[in-house]
Amino acid sequence: MAMSGLRFGRQNFHPLKRKMIFWCNWPEVKTAAYDGEQATCEPVLKAMFLADTHLLREFLGHWLDKLRREWQVERAFQTALWLPQPEVIFILEDVFDEGKWSTPEAWVDDVEQFRKMFRHPSHVQLKVVAGNHDIGFHYEMNTYEVERFEKVFISESLINFMMVNSMALKGDSCGICSEAEAELTEVSYRLNCSQERYPLETNCSGEDENYDVLSREASQKLLGHTHSTCEVHHGGRIPELSLSSFSWRKRNNPSFIMGSTTPTDYALSKCHLPREDVVLIIHCGVVGFLVVLTLTHFELLASPFLSEV
Repeated sequence: MAMSGLRFGRQNFHPLKRKMIFWCNWPEVKTAAYDGEQATCEPVLKAMFLADTHLLREFLGHWLDKLRREWQVERAFQTALWLPQPEVIFILEDVFDEGKWSTPEAWVDDVEQFRKMFRHPSHVQLKVVAGNHDIGFHYEMNTYEVERFEKVFISESLINFMMVNSMALKGDSCGICSEAEAELTEVSYRLNCSQERYPLETNCSGEDENYDVLSREASQKLLGHTHSTCEVHHGGRIPELSLSSFSWRKRNNPSFIMGSTTPTDYALSKCHLPREDVVLIIHCGVVGFLVVLTLTHFELLASPFLSEV
């Protein structure tokens, strides 16, 4: 399970709004900035956040389940791309369900399928963070798998985003861990980040420490949870937001987050995909109606709308 989370270092947080995808729109954020007495309009970045797509590959899952889930994720992503039209998209961990087991040949196929499903216009940035299903848990990951993932998914952009490999925050001074912590410390000094720390809110997800959520030592550097959306405010001013899965294979009601951000403020809203049980009920109802209509047409079933003469 991925430990996908967002943190916003703002004192004036905004409650998370929830809507269905067909009625989703970008949350409003204040854009006026004052330079003395002069008011200027700040640019707004429209970002979409989703997590845990868990694409099935060659090892696990029945071929029919794989075909259905990939079609669902692809159509959901393309719809989310077409309706809100984000400027940047973040996929936070566990892109693949079996990436850590992929052979070099299978990895090429995995990446090709990913690019097909998550195709997007050239002006839209796509940022991907590695999860334990992509490169393995802390005790499983190695330099080869980390570099293989980064070679495909890490790219330069005009706007800088800080993305962290949460599996490297075990705190046991392993080679990959030490490198990640050193880079994180360097970035914090460059950006003059606050050194305040907040403990992991395990009551939010109710999962086991070190497996479904970060350890308490790691949570001193980063916060995270699993496949459920969770909103926690630390000290009344530092919001932590965990993302639910984008796949119907993990949840009956997948969702994603839409964020409007400026250099001085932000606003977030949660956008739900249709519930799978409702979709199945509608499909079964349509199929049943077509069957009755066909039988009636061929006079194999008496029409309930025609009375006998």
